[in-house]
Amino acid sequence: MAMGNARTLTKLVAATLGMFGFGFALVPFYYKICEVTGINSGDEQSLARNTQVDASRWVTLEFDANTNTALPWQFKPLQRSLRVHPGQLVQVEYEVINSSDRTVVGQAVPSYGPARAAAYFKKIECFCFTPQTLAAGERRRMPVLFVLDPAMDQELHTVTLSYTFFDTGAKAQAAERREAAPHG
Repeated sequence: MAMGNARTLTKLVAATLGMFGFGFALVPFYYKICEVTGINSGDEQSLARNTQVDASRWVTLEFDANTNTALPWQFKPLQRSLRVHPGQLVQVEYEVINSSDRTVVGQAVPSYGPARAAAYFKKIECFCFTPQTLAAGERRRMPVLFVLDPAMDQELHTVTLSYTFFDTGAKAQAAERREAAPHG
């Protein structure tokens, strides 16, 4: 009987040590998943906190907004331009109105002028990160929070941030109809 108890105790200790080790192994596994997916990276927040503002120069930012012709939305920046120092934390807002009588899903795609400016645009918060669902007649203000990297080319004095909204709901509905159709 004592031999059976010793064997059971050994198995319980091994299982406990295994679970303890597994718990420790989850931490680097979690960090690796976050690194791969970009979840909880904190890079954006640390950039906003630790950025050095280059007060020796100004950059003029211009804001533009467009919609795909299939999207029944009115979309505009609340301000057309702004002068900032590279490294300065900036927030601007865009406004969108769903002019239709139905709920519509849209996705904003950013573009930059000149194109090389994209490498220096560090967005912290943006409506372009996720699809936007607007009910019929809904009006919404959407912020964009960003920093221009102080390492930006000295020759860049004017940068344009432009968004184009595309109707993503129409594509999803068409795909659902194709899947629901009888296959012959």
